[in-house]
Amino acid sequence: MEECSSLRSSDSAGTSEEYEIVESLSAQDSEPRLNIANNGNMDDLQNELTEVMKEKTSESSSPNGVDGSTNSCTKKEEDSHSLPMQDVHAPPLDLRDDRLTKSEPKLESEHHSDNAVEIPRMVASEDCNFQRVRNEDSGDYTIFNRVMYLGAASINAPRSEAEIQRNMHILNAQAQEQALEVSVSVPSNSEGCVIIYDATSGTEMTRFKIDSILFCARGKLETTEARCFAFTSSHGETQESAIFQCHVFRCQIPEAVARVLITFAATFRRVPKSKQVKEQKKEGQEYFFDISLEIKEEDSKGNFNVVPRDKEFFKLRSNIEKQLLLTVTPAPQSTQMGGMQPNVDELVVERCFGLLIAPGRRVKHADMNLLEMVSMGHNVNDKRSYVISGHWDPADPVFDVLNQETPKDRRVSMTVAIDLVMRGIQEPVRFVIETKVRVYPQNERFWYFTKKPLVHLFSLKLKQGLKNDVPKQKIEEGEPPVSTVDPYGDNQPNVEHSPQGDKQFVVLSVDNLGEVERWRPSAMSLSLNLSSLTSSTLSSLSTGRSPSIASIETPGGDEDSDDDEPLLSGSGEVSKDCPQGELDLWRQVLPKWQASPQQIPKGVSGLVKRGIPEALRGEVWQLLCGCSDDTDMMETYKVLLTKDCPSDQVIQRDINRTFPAHDYFKEAGGVGQDALYKISRAYAVYDEEVGYCQGLSFLAAALLLHMPEEQTFCVLVKIMFEYGLRDLFKDGFEILHMRFYQLAKLMEELLPEIWLHFQEQGVEVHMFASQWFLTLYTAKFPLFMVFHYLDLFLLTGVESVFQVALALLTMSKKELLSLDFEGILKYFRVSLPKKYRNEDVARQLFKVATSIKVKKLKKYEKEYLAIKEQEALQEDPVVRLERENRRLLDDNMRLERENDDLAHELVTSKIGMRHTIDKLEDKCDTLNKEVKYVTSKLHEAEEEKKRLLLEANQVKEMLKREVEKGDLESQRNGVIIADYKKICSQLSERLDKEQAANAHTINMYKTKVSSCEKCSGVLSPVTCQPGELNIEESPAVTKLHQQVRELELELAQTKLALVESECKNQDLVHQLGTAMTELQAAKNTWFQKTLTSFSSLKERTASTSSSVSGSSVPNSGIPGSGLTRQLSKDSNPEKV
Repeated sequence: MEECSSLRSSDSAGTSEEYEIVESLSAQDSEPRLNIANNGNMDDLQNELTEVMKEKTSESSSPNGVDGSTNSCTKKEEDSHSLPMQDVHAPPLDLRDDRLTKSEPKLESEHHSDNAVEIPRMVASEDCNFQRVRNEDSGDYTIFNRVMYLGAASINAPRSEAEIQRNMHILNAQAQEQALEVSVSVPSNSEGCVIIYDATSGTEMTRFKIDSILFCARGKLETTEARCFAFTSSHGETQESAIFQCHVFRCQIPEAVARVLITFAATFRRVPKSKQVKEQKKEGQEYFFDISLEIKEEDSKGNFNVVPRDKEFFKLRSNIEKQLLLTVTPAPQSTQMGGMQPNVDELVVERCFGLLIAPGRRVKHADMNLLEMVSMGHNVNDKRSYVISGHWDPADPVFDVLNQETPKDRRVSMTVAIDLVMRGIQEPVRFVIETKVRVYPQNERFWYFTKKPLVHLFSLKLKQGLKNDVPKQKIEEGEPPVSTVDPYGDNQPNVEHSPQGDKQFVVLSVDNLGEVERWRPSAMSLSLNLSSLTSSTLSSLSTGRSPSIASIETPGGDEDSDDDEPLLSGSGEVSKDCPQGELDLWRQVLPKWQASPQQIPKGVSGLVKRGIPEALRGEVWQLLCGCSDDTDMMETYKVLLTKDCPSDQVIQRDINRTFPAHDYFKEAGGVGQDALYKISRAYAVYDEEVGYCQGLSFLAAALLLHMPEEQTFCVLVKIMFEYGLRDLFKDGFEILHMRFYQLAKLMEELLPEIWLHFQEQGVEVHMFASQWFLTLYTAKFPLFMVFHYLDLFLLTGVESVFQVALALLTMSKKELLSLDFEGILKYFRVSLPKKYRNEDVARQLFKVATSIKVKKLKKYEKEYLAIKEQEALQEDPVVRLERENRRLLDDNMRLERENDDLAHELVTSKIGMRHTIDKLEDKCDTLNKEVKYVTSKLHEAEEEKKRLLLEANQVKEMLKREVEKGDLESQRNGVIIADYKKICSQLSERLDKEQAANAHTINMYKTKVSSCEKCSGVLSPVTCQPGELNIEESPAVTKLHQQVRELELELAQTKLALVESECKNQDLVHQLGTAMTELQAAKNTWFQKTLTSFSSLKERTASTSSSVSGSSVPNSGIPGSGLTRQLSKDSNPEKV
């Protein structure tokens, strides 16, 4: 049901998005006063009011005259005498929509008292104090005489009844003698203006457009303001500069106040008939079509079968040829809505110009992909239907998105379009259908499915074309447009016709009105699988209504309007601010409570009812449950996480739609969802009797926002077992039905009006309260209300569910009493949670809830049990057995479905395992080949290693032999050299002795010769060598020289042999270096170290030999010694 009332007054200050409060800039606005110029002179007041008017008002006649121009409300905006106004507040008061005329309008907010306007369906009668006047331009309007204008005052909350009453009281008290008598002219429709005339002169003082009037109220009965009424209006060009004023009036007759308000209500509701007729005429002709979409897939035999369709999507298989089948049928006459000109002739589809498809939504026309046509033509059985089929090749790369397997929690959007050529329309008309699909594996099997097609209702609006109409394409190409006659005028002489004589139409719009069903859905689709329902529920099902229990599922992302969109779970911000006084009170009681958790300190109850501070909620909740230090349960939780859970898929599905509006749980697979999954899974394993309960995740999520997951699990177990929440899910929801009965009896006792209204409309308790009991108000309401309710629930238990339920009904009494069956259910689903987004309203709710006493729960429980026992006694055994049989059949069907699902999963898992095994076998073969190859390489490496070790041993033996041989030769050479040195030393000594003896002998001969006179002359002074004196050496000296030469020759030969030995040694060292290089390549470090030691040893040996061979024979010091020269000469080759 559409709401026509204005917004609540609380929404005007801080929560409304339509107004911005403008603070007063002067101190005079603090209290409303009637400010009359020149000390209250009435003549001056009239002059002041007249100054704001324009000169044209002087020509107006008295309001009592029927034909006076004063009564006309059709003046142009620039001629208006009111302040400039912008229609910024039209939405709450714009009642010109045809849909709004079906419901009763309201002028007050949802929680106003009875002093505000309540509009009955009646028309004011003629009276001497008011009259009805007819004007040809503006239509009927009503003039109220003998009305006193008390003045106006600025107001910050234009929709607040309390603020209006306060201004009314002040102005009424101040204007006893200064009131101005006026006449009030109220139009009969929402297009006119409320005009204020001076009762004395008949001059128009001011006027107010209907859409600028925001709120209207009357004075409280049995007070001095009982004869007063007031309305608020907005003045300003823009929303930022708008100023709100409250205008107060007083009638001289009390009964006239109600008639004024009734006239205002009728004005807000009505639309001028001329405008309605004009709009009807302008809308032209409208045609409705049902277009159904079916998708077929090729089977193994080459035939095409219809694919299954779920509630929201088609189930397709990848890599399979498909066909699209679309059927265009004129919609039934019941679908032809009012407001259009009746069309007798039906549009005939001549042919299909193209069938197109594309992945995604809102696809551009250029991005659509044309399919190959299979067939087109009229249906054989129904000539009014036109059938088009096309071939869809999934292997086309443009359809990759629609050919890839989609995850379980995702869907893929698809757009299908057809271009139809219709008789009487020049251009093809495109109809677009958007739907969702889910792609399964190619070998997927669907066990149970329906072949219900997807049907969309389309609206095609046309107007008759004129001969002078310029086609749109020509205008786009730049050709000048030709002036045309108004197609909506009464005379259309230039209507264009086809050569066959048919009228030609121009397409105004093509609208997709959404999916429709031509048959009623099954009544078995309940959100909760309750085993039994009351007889009244079954009767309501038979009447065509669907009183299904409110679903606890979070709404998806359907594109509804903001008014129809339910509030996402987890919405709202919770402030952590807390008054200092409140914190001081908690600081006093918490230490005592922590010291003795079993005893609740005095004063805690009152603090909890006012709301626990956000920073303390986690700790206080654990203290209220008595599980602040439950280490055993925490250890149990860790053990439960390691066990298998049969409800994993159900839990995962609920986790993804739990608190989607909260950042902590928004990310799929994030920290929040992971913790929530573990808690739900652990409880399902812990409580085997009940298992996982649908909606349990909402309660766990609310707890998880205040404490770690271990403590959350402990508190959740306490709530389920000690607070009795798990009992609601046992025994076919028997306890839940008992709670419904208790709530119904409480409503009947405390809220009889709502109870009777629900009975008349067929609304039952389970239709709106099941979610409240099962989720403890955590699924739909804002977080601030959820947390505050959990405070109350953990303190008082299950009684708080009834208290809050009754408080919700009490605070929504006025709205519920004005709604019908569908409107009530929609209000509970959409409007009620949004009402408590304001913390002040939520706090008021809990104040009302804590004041409600529910002391008869035990009594109603006994009554319910007695009724059940009586029903069991009076029940026919045949009926009982039939019900039991139906239950068993349902269980059997459920088990069969589960069996089929398990079989399907088994087949799928087997196929998957087969693929996995094949992959593993292939991988095993590959690895075996690699192992064999590596093994052969290893054998070759080992053989190479053995060969290298053998060669190394041989090299070592050869090196050892060569080293020993070199050592022996070095020793032998050393002995020889030592002998040579000894011989040379002896020879040198002998030579010295012989030379000394020889010199002595020569000197003796010289002495003897010199003493001879004959011979002394022959001798000359000894100035040369003996050889130069031709003195023959003795044979002994010659022999000695010969021996010295032989020894020198032998020494030279020995040195030559030593050089040859060193050359061989160098060759061995080179071979050793080559072997070491090869060993280093083979990374034989131990062998490298051995050869290194051998090489160092060899170098030391070579250095020793060089030092021995480099030593020279000591020089005898005798001049002309040939042996010394020979030794130095022979040592040169060694140095080289």
